[in-house]
Amino acid sequence: MNKKERMISLLEQAQAILDQAKAEERNLTDDEHAQAMKLMGDAMQIRDEVKTDERDAELKASLGQLLGDMRQNEPHSQEPQQPKGTLGERFLADVAWQAWKKSVAPSGQFTSGRLGMSPAVMVGSFGLWAKAMGRKDLITGVDSTSAGAFVVAEDTGIYEQIGRYPTVLRDLISVRQTTTDVVEYVRQTAQVTQAAPTAEANVKTVSGATGEISGEKPQGAIAFERVSETVKTIAVYVGATKRALSDAAQIRGIIDQELREDLVDCLEDQLFNGNGVGENFTGLANQAGTLVQAF
Repeated sequence: MNKKERMISLLEQAQAILDQAKAEERNLTDDEHAQAMKLMGDAMQIRDEVKTDERDAELKASLGQLLGDMRQNEPHSQEPQQPKGTLGERFLADVAWQAWKKSVAPSGQFTSGRLGMSPAVMVGSFGLWAKAMGRKDLITGVDSTSAGAFVVAEDTGIYEQIGRYPTVLRDLISVRQTTTDVVEYVRQTAQVTQAAPTAEANVKTVSGATGEISGEKPQGAIAFERVSETVKTIAVYVGATKRALSDAAQIRGIIDQELREDLVDCLEDQLFNGNGVGENFTGLANQAGTLVQAF
């Protein structure tokens, strides 16, 4: 019994198990299922062996035919003779190439996976025409003077921003609008800090005698001042031509976003660290009377 007959026999045994369960109108038992799977696995292994044998046989036949043709057509002169057809046509018509293609792509279409390397193909009898043509450089996709000239990088459309620190203080401050260059507001300069525990009075009029308690409550004090501040301007711009903005619509949104975020970052820094000189704000770090906390 050859390999094909053994494979058919195993498949028929597996089919018989399925037919028996179907005739009895029941599902396969665990043993029957395991036995059928083993028979199918053995059959598939034999099928792979058959394919390998057929592939090797085809390659052996192709090599034998190729060697026979070359030995029969060996030229007696040293002058190379150009075969018919282009290099591509002779490559595709070669017996070794056809055999390899049939072994890796039986349906005629190559699929993804490891196909291996195709066999070497002679472009003339004993390579005399190839020798006459000389050794040629390999066409690669890396060299810009070779096929690399046709390689164009794919634009993913992804914009990777550097990123900025989140603002903190700006979100805690009330925002108002003004139409003048000077604004005024009221600032507290002293707050009530006089509260203290007070005992109950035990006399109506304090005479100064020992043990007398007046029960007088401490009086608080609070103070304000009016402050004038000039309006400060925080500005930034990015130069761009009309053509640049019209050719790349995305760049307009990027510039708008960057300008707004840069203004917010500058304002946040001024609110914290402004030194009050010139057009700088007077930030919290430089406000008189600000308490410094040690951490």
